[in-house]
Amino acid sequence: MKLKLHTLSTGDFVYHDSSNKSIVVMFEQPRKVLSTSLLKGGYHENLTAVFNHNSDSGTGMDFVLRAPTYEEHMRIIAREVGLEPDTVSGMGTAALMENVAIQSESYENLTVTAIVTGGVEVNGGRVGDPATHFQPIEKSWLCKPGTINIMLVIDADMPPGILARALVTCTEAKTAALQELMAGSNYSSGLATGSGTDQTIVITNPASDLYFESAGKHSKLGELIGCAVKKAVKEALLRQTGLSPMLQHSVLRRMKRFGLREETLWQEYVTDNIGNVIKPQFLEYLYKIDTDRQLVTYTSLYVHLLDQFLWELLSGEEVMQAGNELLALVAGKFGVQPLLIAGPKLQDYVQAWAKLVVQIIRALSFAAQGDATR
Repeated sequence: MKLKLHTLSTGDFVYHDSSNKSIVVMFEQPRKVLSTSLLKGGYHENLTAVFNHNSDSGTGMDFVLRAPTYEEHMRIIAREVGLEPDTVSGMGTAALMENVAIQSESYENLTVTAIVTGGVEVNGGRVGDPATHFQPIEKSWLCKPGTINIMLVIDADMPPGILARALVTCTEAKTAALQELMAGSNYSSGLATGSGTDQTIVITNPASDLYFESAGKHSKLGELIGCAVKKAVKEALLRQTGLSPMLQHSVLRRMKRFGLREETLWQEYVTDNIGNVIKPQFLEYLYKIDTDRQLVTYTSLYVHLLDQFLWELLSGEEVMQAGNELLALVAGKFGVQPLLIAGPKLQDYVQAWAKLVVQIIRALSFAAQGDATR
């Protein structure tokens, strides 16, 4: 069943085809389209529609092609949606189409609309992270749950090169949204800049009276692209996985990309062999302090020191001095013994924070046991 979700300023319609798990933009007139898809990717002026399809089987298993190649697979999907494969471009994702976000920005008679689905919890990565796939033709069909797919509709005309610049601005906006959420990479200790399978389709209107030869950050068009895409990406991530400023207000989530997790903290507690709480009690105390306002604040400052150390903006000596000061501040707040960073390596900084968190949990458990004996 096709449900009309939105009417674009171009006069085109955005549909949700729930039976085929797709979002479809049908063109009422010829459009200029730049797509990163394998199905009619590149630059075209003769397409009739673009679509975004949920390729997740719902079984939790890896996505399986329904044809020998990903392009042929997407041609099958296009036909099932009721589209002619030779005149459409499409994207695949494991994100739910019900979680689509549509955001528009306008200035005078110019309107830009971003239509986004996505998530980064599973597949988010930072550009330059270590990779393993050298032969993309064998692996490019994989649809990971983290894919961020963007359809960007610009109600204005422009030459092909500026359409490509609009795609660059769109990508920068997506990355800015992830940075503002402090979304971490799953493949390194860096902040995510996207997922490994993101796709984008940019659509412009050659019938418009507006004609632009700039889509960068100095132009009003670039500003509208940035604002619409950032808003839509954030909304899509919230809808798909709950990623939000509130969710990120967490010690564990801030330190996750550095390997500090529930299990590593528990192992640190067990290794010290001081204290007698069982794991469920340990986790109860951990979750109690995980969103403590001051602890989250100090953790975010500590994490930023680690980033600046990795980016070579601060020396190891500078980071160690400031890190030790933060460790002392937190120790004083929770009434535990101050710790010192053991060495100049990243792991030394991370372990010092882990030990501090464990000390806080141990102090809370001792206090609770003392209260219970009174």
